Amino acid sequence: MEFVFEGIVFSILPEQTGTSARGEWHSQNVVFEMQNNSPYTRKVSVKFFNKRDDVARLVTGAAYKVTFDIESREFNGRWYTDILGRRVEPKEAAQMAQAPYSEPIPAATPMAAPMPTEEPAMPAQSAPIVDDLPF
Repeated sequence: MEFVFEGIVFSILPEQTGTSARGEWHSQNVVFEMQNNSPYTRKVSVKFFNKRDDVARLVTGAAYKVTFDIESREFNGRWYTDILGRRVEPKEAAQMAQAPYSEPIPAATPMAAPMPTEEPAMPAQSAPIVDDLPF
């Protein structure tokens, strides 16, 4: 089962590498500050296993949508739990993918000057108006 949360990258920890029977592996933890309605911020460390390219694209202070899995295992009678990052994408890209398509809103047109409510007073003329147009 996969879970999702939105958070801001707080810290990117150093990469750990090793070799197993299956070959070389890379693991890196990223600490996210979870966005919630609580007055207290919560931080969660997410392990990205063999996802070097995904972690390289992360920027400290940027918001992301993180898809993760929770896994527990027993070792010497003690249980350990990991939050394993599956996918990480910028929050803006995640919102754009979920938003239904809508027509772009046209740019606002500037407002025209208001029409005068009464006619302007004509200046008093002492001489008669001569219409000397040929047509």
